[in-house]
Amino acid sequence: MPAAETAPPVTAFMLIKTTPEWLAMTPQERVNAFATQVIPAIKAKTTGVRSRFYDTEFYSTRVTDVWVWEADDHDAYQLLIDALRETPFWDRYFEIVDLLVGTENGYARTYGLDPVATITT
Repeated sequence: MPAAETAPPVTAFMLIKTTPEWLAMTPQERVNAFATQVIPAIKAKTTGVRSRFYDTEFYSTRVTDVWVWEADDHDAYQLLIDALRETPFWDRYFEIVDLLVGTENGYARTYGLDPVATITT
């Protein structure tokens, strides 16, 4: 990679499943747990990450939610995962079913092509 270029952002699709402990809480208890136990840990340990959260439990039983993360680089992503592992989110409130991590249009960057698989109608 030429020195003038920066590393592409890292995108992670975190496939997760709620646990009985999480489901036993009221919706307000869940919000409070997330706001007091998860978010502060993320903000304290990393910068350069953004997320979106998708409910999938009405379409799938194996995965109840998909948490999509974008990190500025691999270091920010690693710090995010380290932060999450130190909270009850990781394997207590949610089971991490799979992590699908990649970079958007990596093939296009590698071969100097336009990203033909990115489509907008």
